[in-house]
Amino acid sequence: MPLQETMTPRERVLNALAGKPVDRTPVSNPTNVATVELMDMVDAPFPDANRDPEMNARLAATGYTELGYDSIMPYFSIIQESSALGCEMQWEEKDNWPTVRMANPIWDGPDDVHIPSGFLEHKDNVAITRSLSILKQEFGDEVAIIGKTMGPWTLAYHVFGVEKFLLMSIDDPDITLETLHKLKEISVLFGQAQIDAGADALTFPDHATGDLVSGAYYDRFLLEIHQEMAERLQVPLILHICGRTVDRMEGIAKSNMAAFHFDSKNDPQESMDVVDGGIRLVGNINNPVTLYSKGPEEVRAEVYRALDAGVELIAPECAIPLATKLENLLEIPQAVKDWHEEHDGENGHGAG
Repeated sequence: MPLQETMTPRERVLNALAGKPVDRTPVSNPTNVATVELMDMVDAPFPDANRDPEMNARLAATGYTELGYDSIMPYFSIIQESSALGCEMQWEEKDNWPTVRMANPIWDGPDDVHIPSGFLEHKDNVAITRSLSILKQEFGDEVAIIGKTMGPWTLAYHVFGVEKFLLMSIDDPDITLETLHKLKEISVLFGQAQIDAGADALTFPDHATGDLVSGAYYDRFLLEIHQEMAERLQVPLILHICGRTVDRMEGIAKSNMAAFHFDSKNDPQESMDVVDGGIRLVGNINNPVTLYSKGPEEVRAEVYRALDAGVELIAPECAIPLATKLENLLEIPQAVKDWHEEHDGENGHGAG
């Protein structure tokens, strides 16, 4: 039977993040779905769309207006705070991501960690907070507006350099913890500024990925900090960690965050089994192979696999390649609707 949608996209996303009933599984976007094609469509190219609030909001809105997703995410990259802290930036061109030049780190240890005066007023932070205000005014109660604030582990990579910080974590765990506790105040400050600007939820990237550190690192260094973040930032938080993370999902499920945005390197059913209802999952449609180089049929198969496992919010696994074809991105919400029509409320997704 045809799918009857009875909720606004905003209601759908916030209910799913809270573990409440939804009319259908939301298609949410905790990181980025902007593409070069969408940039051209609304005349909002990188790198300017990362730095100009009006262009940023215009590009972000296409996730809803053109793709039909249930949320809007205006923070496309992971480097706004780091730019405001004074990191050396490489802004790149339209078809490439801006990055931090981590070969020239700005700090050496915890004594250097500080929040510069005018941090929230820095152009690259205002680009996000002002964009959120614009989007809230335009889409307010209709669509979920999701902000993003980097966690202390990710910030540490940017300000110290990846190698230096990882060596610190091995050589001096106490200094590492001290450093993370100082850096978390940056996460809270920028996160709260986005909440004040109108964000309904926040993505919280903290890249303690399986590619770089063991699962034990999560419990040792981040679990208590993440529990504190969930308490201090009074909106649903969506933790994001790339890579194979099933070995730390048991700890992540105790973070008190609303959801975990997980990578396609983790099987949906295995991941659902490990978190065991302790946290909602968001994801995990593959970017570099499926969305970038395959077609709608393969996208649909991955959406169905996630829905069959009971994943609560469907999304690409991470920020998508900027050359991703729109037909593949459009297939995600269509596949979700078709799955629900076929299953008619099975797997606990019914509105009752």
